[in-house]
Amino acid sequence: MTPRAPSPAFAAFTYSNFRYFICARILVTVASEMQSVAVGWQIYSLTHRPLDLGLAGLAQFAPGILLFLVAGHTADRIPRQRILQCCYAAFSICSLLLLVLTFQGLATVWPIYAVLLLNGTVRAFNMPASQAFLPLLVAPIHFPNAVTWGSSILQMALLAGPTLGGLIYGFAASPVPVYVCSAISCLCGLALMGLVRLETALRLHQPASLSMMLEGIRYIWRNKLVLGAISLDLFAVLLGGAVALLPVYAREILHTGPYGLGLLRGAPSAGAVLMAITLSRWPLRRQAGPTLLAFVSGFGVFTIVFGISRSFALSLAALVLSGSCDMVSVVIRHTLVQLATPDEMRGRVSAVNSLFIGASNEFGQFESGVTAQWFGTVPAVILGGLGTLAVVAIWTWLFPQLRRVNQLPS
Repeated sequence: MTPRAPSPAFAAFTYSNFRYFICARILVTVASEMQSVAVGWQIYSLTHRPLDLGLAGLAQFAPGILLFLVAGHTADRIPRQRILQCCYAAFSICSLLLLVLTFQGLATVWPIYAVLLLNGTVRAFNMPASQAFLPLLVAPIHFPNAVTWGSSILQMALLAGPTLGGLIYGFAASPVPVYVCSAISCLCGLALMGLVRLETALRLHQPASLSMMLEGIRYIWRNKLVLGAISLDLFAVLLGGAVALLPVYAREILHTGPYGLGLLRGAPSAGAVLMAITLSRWPLRRQAGPTLLAFVSGFGVFTIVFGISRSFALSLAALVLSGSCDMVSVVIRHTLVQLATPDEMRGRVSAVNSLFIGASNEFGQFESGVTAQWFGTVPAVILGGLGTLAVVAIWTWLFPQLRRVNQLPS
């Protein structure tokens, strides 16, 4: 585990376990994003209703609500590497199930939702284990650097995945090759996770109980700084996310096809990558709290710009800038949550954090689909951006600890 004289900007890469884990996570993330583009286009082609796109997000979020306590407790009792290996294998099975359904022919979207429910169940266990696994791979002093680079490389995968998914779907005029590539990519990630070698840490395993499972919630409730950071992200992205409606924009507003949808899906990740590279060169050293609030506000502003845009170039630019703003929030929030939490509780705390992230992403897709069905696609996105700005104003008042954060823990 001892690094060899690392350059400050690349310290995390001196750890072989970090490199293996990140490569595995890239492959699984690319697979997930490719699959999301194919599923979104397939669903909208069948129904032509924004609400059905929202239901796809709900199907993946619902298992997390029911299982987050169990998933967090599992991540604190079972080796996290083993959990991740099981999850990567299960993700490949979900891709193969979508492949089989497509071959059989789909007249309704309900079989797709069933697979998405299974995929959401796997994600409920994958996210807390993955978040709690990262601090074990590097020394604490290099953890902020690992978060920055891990998020940066992850965003590259989030950029590559939709673009590849859109290209493959557009070229083949079918989701079949997308699902095949997704399954293979997850299996390769599974193989890489087998290369991670960790020293076994002795833990005192108390008998499982509801009280133990709820300890993560109690910890976050007591720590108002952590509560403010993750709840700010929850409500900001819940209201401001427009990802679920991108198939509508691609088909009916910006008049582009699956390839254009892939570019739109990847644009926030492109902005996040650029910001992460910037943060690795000039890390956040002071005024972390005010910086967090300012960039979440920027996320809301650029969401509004995207909502009103009728230009493909301007829409891409707005999504790139929104992704840049979101990356700052990711780095600050993840550093606060993981380094402030004892290792024996990281699984449970990460499970709660994962529920918040799932709520902001998948349930946010459902919220976007419902509001688009009620008010129209463009008003829904604009209202979401305005809602994000309102959340920042309210959280600045509710959580004074957040705006007073100066340096991040190390």
